[in-house]
Amino acid sequence: MKLALASIIALLTLKSIRADVISIPLENRALMYVAVVGIGSPATNYDLIVDTGSSNTWVGANNVYVKTSTSEQTSNSVSGGDIRAEKGSGSFSGTEYTDQVTLASGLVVSGQSIGVASESNGFNGVDGILGLGPVDLTVGTLSPDTSSAIPTVVDNLFSQGTISEHVCSISFEPITDSSGIQQNAGQITFGGTDSSMYTGSITYAPITTTSPASNYWGIDASFSYGSGSDKTTILSSTAGIVDSGTTLLLLATDAFNAFQKATGGVMDSNTSLLSITSTQFANLKSLFINISGVDYELTPNALIWPRSLNSAIGGTAGSIYLIVSDIGSNSGSGLDFILGQKFMERFYTVFDTANQRVGFATTPFTTATTN
Repeated sequence: MKLALASIIALLTLKSIRADVISIPLENRALMYVAVVGIGSPATNYDLIVDTGSSNTWVGANNVYVKTSTSEQTSNSVSGGDIRAEKGSGSFSGTEYTDQVTLASGLVVSGQSIGVASESNGFNGVDGILGLGPVDLTVGTLSPDTSSAIPTVVDNLFSQGTISEHVCSISFEPITDSSGIQQNAGQITFGGTDSSMYTGSITYAPITTTSPASNYWGIDASFSYGSGSDKTTILSSTAGIVDSGTTLLLLATDAFNAFQKATGGVMDSNTSLLSITSTQFANLKSLFINISGVDYELTPNALIWPRSLNSAIGGTAGSIYLIVSDIGSNSGSGLDFILGQKFMERFYTVFDTANQRVGFATTPFTTATTN
């Protein structure tokens, strides 16, 4: 009887822990992923870009911030900039408030710092950002309190006991809707991982010690094109970041030039992306990204922009564009690559604050041919 009771208690405890792992759906808008987030009580819903490359959560770029009984203005102004969509980047400035943030039923943060934009650019059709980056990125975004860090949404979910692990995980799905908008195209899981979203096991890499990548979800990695006797080194082991707010995969200029030479791509003036012919695509090889001794393969299909969505980037119907672009500086800067959403659409990604690491796993989309 005692053994049975102990087993029941253990089972209930396990269920309680797993109940703290809650997921929210995402919308794929081709250039960005968007979550619907409620702010205030009663909540007003805002469309926020999912961004692991910045840590401030803010609204007001499109729909006006609605104050309620839970809204409190602070004495600080706030500013920041991130998202690097294919057509450009974005920034904002405004006022800091604290308010209730609702991500889902049972996933509510009280007293969350948010920025309310009085000025913003680069955020057409969305209301702001859901910042999922490390907390240190918030230092210097407030004024006059320039030295204080702002606990992120994930920090507060954990500190307030809503989630039992200081972790969030992201599943992105390549878009298949030619309209450029696809509902339920992935999810964010707060408090752990969702095994239904990935295959095999998760392999982790520690946060790099190289600055400035170390301030972000930064890791060390190397890049090669092709395999075996056809293998070409693109970028030796160096530091970069994993950033869902960046659309493409960006490489240091010298590495990008090596990639362009290996693929034979020609710069397209309309999209600022490399363009290849159908013959070149038929001969395109995989790009391998080695992270902590594990090769993550971006197949030829994963290396091209979805052809049905060429108009979203100013491209020409029928053309083939590569999703690897130039970061704008040579390697050695301390941030030599960005693994953006096009990488994350092929690999499940875990952002583990507690253990200062980033995890990766294959998914059913790793080898998809949807592009």
